[in-house]
Amino acid sequence: MPLFGAHMSIAGGCHNALTIAQAHHCDTVQLFTKNANQWAARELTDEDVARFATTLRESGLRFPTAHDSYLINLASPDDALYRKSLEAFVVEVQRAEQLGLDYLVMHPGAHLDSGEDVGLSRVATALDEVHDRCAGFHVQVLIETTAGQGTTLGWRFEHLGRILELVKEPERLGVCLDTCHVFAAGYALAPEDEYRKTMKEFDRLVGLKRLRVFHVNDSKKPRGSRVDRHAHIGQGELGLEPFRLLVNDRRFRKLPMILETPKEDDMDTVNLNVLRGMVGSE
Repeated sequence: MPLFGAHMSIAGGCHNALTIAQAHHCDTVQLFTKNANQWAARELTDEDVARFATTLRESGLRFPTAHDSYLINLASPDDALYRKSLEAFVVEVQRAEQLGLDYLVMHPGAHLDSGEDVGLSRVATALDEVHDRCAGFHVQVLIETTAGQGTTLGWRFEHLGRILELVKEPERLGVCLDTCHVFAAGYALAPEDEYRKTMKEFDRLVGLKRLRVFHVNDSKKPRGSRVDRHAHIGQGELGLEPFRLLVNDRRFRKLPMILETPKEDDMDTVNLNVLRGMVGSE
C-alpha cells in the first residue's frame, strides 16, 4: 500500500505538523519549515531540531517532506530576484537538512517572458550552485510538475527532463508528480489506457525511477485549463477513477502520496479514508 499523508501546519513549531499528521493516522507528512509567504525565517534552534527529531521518531512517520517558499523563482530573468531566490532556496535546503527530512519539493519557477529555454537553464544553474554549497547533504530536492499558469515552467514533462539533462548532478534530484497540476496541464489520468499513456510519456521524458513523491489533489478546473486550483478527492474535475488507478499501481505502492487539498472541516481525514478505501479495488 502507498504511504498516505497530508501537508500539515507548523503553527507552534515544525514538530506540530508531525503531531497533527499522527493524529490523522498518516504514514507520511509534508510541511513548510518556515512561513511560505515570507522571505525571512527565524533560525532553527538546537532545541527546535531536537524536538522535531524526537517527535518524528515517536510518530513513526516515513519520508518526511518539506515544500519550499512560494516566493522563490529560480527561473527569474531579473538578476536581483534570481539571486534573492537562490539564497532563500539554499536556506530552505539547509533547514530541511537540519530537521532530517528526506525531501524538499520545489517549483521550477516562471520565466517571465524570457523564454522557456532561458528559464530552464537558469533553474539548472541555480540547482548546481545549491548542490555545490550543500555538498554531502542527505535531503533530496524534488522538482514538482506544475499546472502551467502564466509563464510557469514544469507543466510539460519535457521541462523536467531538460532540467535533469542540464544539471551536473542529476542523481541528487528527484521528481514530485502532482495529479491536479498534471491534469490542469493537459495530461489525461483516466480511463486506464489514457493513464498508462501519460505514465509512459512521463517515463520516456523524465523517468519513473526519479519519482519520489506524489501530491494527490483533485482539480477545480478542467483538464488543459492550466489553472492551479485544488479540490477534495473525487469532488473535482478528475473524479475518483484517476486516484483508484494511482493507488493500485504496483509501481508506486511504496511511495508517499500527500494531500494538499483545502483545509476544511477536517477534510484531511475524509480524503485519506477515500484514498485508502480504493486500495485493492482494481
